[in-house]
Amino acid sequence: MLNMPEIVLLVLLAVLLFGAKKLPELARGFGLGIKEFKKATREVTDEIDSATDLNAPANRPALPREQAASTSNPANATAQAPRKA
Repeated sequence: MLNMPEIVLLVLLAVLLFGAKKLPELARGFGLGIKEFKKATREVTDEIDSATDLNAPANRPALPREQAASTSNPANATAQAPRKA
């Protein structure tokens, strides 16, 4: 972890290297870069998730989790079905 004197030294060094007018521009560019990186990462993960989702067909909506759990196991589905007397 950085202590307070080390942080002050880094800020002073940045001001000396880049100048006081250039620092806000650099910080803005850094923030936009991080925002774009997060957006690209989210898009890639969404695409991977949709490509690996083999249980949900494209033309039919997915079942809710409760229905999917009861219909995926035939033994479980027959145990829950009402018995005829």
